[in-house]
Amino acid sequence: MKKRYFLTVSTLAVLALTSASVMAQDNTFKIGLILPMTGQQATTGRQIEAAARLYMAQNGDTVAGKKIQLIVKDDTSVPDVTKRLAQDLVVNDKVNVLAGFGITPSALATAPIATQSKTPQVVMAAATSSITQASPYIVRTSFTLPQAAVALADWAPKNGIKKVVTLVSDYGPGIDAEKYFKERLTFNGGQITEALRVPLRNPDFAPFLQKVRDLKPDALFVFVPSGAGAAVMKQFLERGMDKAGIKLIGTGDVTDDDQLNDMGDGALGVVTSHHYSTAHPSALNKKFVEAFGKANKGLRPNFMAVGGYDGMRVIYEALRITKGNGGGDALLAAMKGQIFESPRGPMFIDAQTRDVVQNIYLRKVEKKDGQLYNVEFDVIKDVKDPGKTK
Repeated sequence: MKKRYFLTVSTLAVLALTSASVMAQDNTFKIGLILPMTGQQATTGRQIEAAARLYMAQNGDTVAGKKIQLIVKDDTSVPDVTKRLAQDLVVNDKVNVLAGFGITPSALATAPIATQSKTPQVVMAAATSSITQASPYIVRTSFTLPQAAVALADWAPKNGIKKVVTLVSDYGPGIDAEKYFKERLTFNGGQITEALRVPLRNPDFAPFLQKVRDLKPDALFVFVPSGAGAAVMKQFLERGMDKAGIKLIGTGDVTDDDQLNDMGDGALGVVTSHHYSTAHPSALNKKFVEAFGKANKGLRPNFMAVGGYDGMRVIYEALRITKGNGGGDALLAAMKGQIFESPRGPMFIDAQTRDVVQNIYLRKVEKKDGQLYNVEFDVIKDVKDPGKTK
């Protein structure tokens, strides 16, 4: 009985969804921003919402004669909640674009709704390689874990790091990071001596880190979601792993700019690879960091913020290109192939994959003016997602 009821509701929902974009109000352009504003990934939601509002403050709330309305919803990083919110935004609020998506399962849960309703879905955070393949209406402005992991696996063996233990959160991005780091490190003559996976919800890193200490690798490679890096760093130092000669390396989530100053001097020297640092030395980024801090009581923008900021840019530009006319298909076409300078550096949306192509930077934690920063020391330009180049 339950199954039949679900199918009936789904069928009605699809019918409502497919007509939703047609019924959108003429002079209002609505962006449904679904983010984790509470719970484990709350810092992600805070950063992206702040960046989206900053973009609107700097660029106005009217584009091509349309008044931009931002509707923010908290999904607490629970995919079933994300899906319900997305459906409600499309059917009842008649949004023109769905955006946000703090974690991969939330982005994937929304993909069928984007497809059925022909609503562009701009992924500003979630980073599993396969996300853009889940719907032809998904465009990503964040990054992918393979982009970041491969760069570090090229650097490590050239710098005396041969034996590595990997420690990743046990869900899509973590599995991507583990896989692509291992493949490239092994190709470069390195060795993964152990691959450890930590539960995504309520993780306890202590037993895993004790195991790493006993294994005595040259380095520990870590991926955890934005917001969890501080806990890893704290426990890594408490166990004296740095003093035991084990280096901590990882994707930039580990030394998240939002939390870096709270990690203390134990974070100094940690090398990561990522697409954005608060310390990126371009004039555009300096202006972005200053404006973001001014609008948010001194808060530093992190890589989540830049994904939200650039996501808004992609939406605004698509609306400009379409002159405010046309539904989801026209907007989607206008999002593909956009090339621009971001606070992170040059980037573009690959017209074929709808995924972001960008520079990946190698960075080391250093102290400047009494604060900790991820200071870039090398760059790999125009990196496509390695998960889509095979």
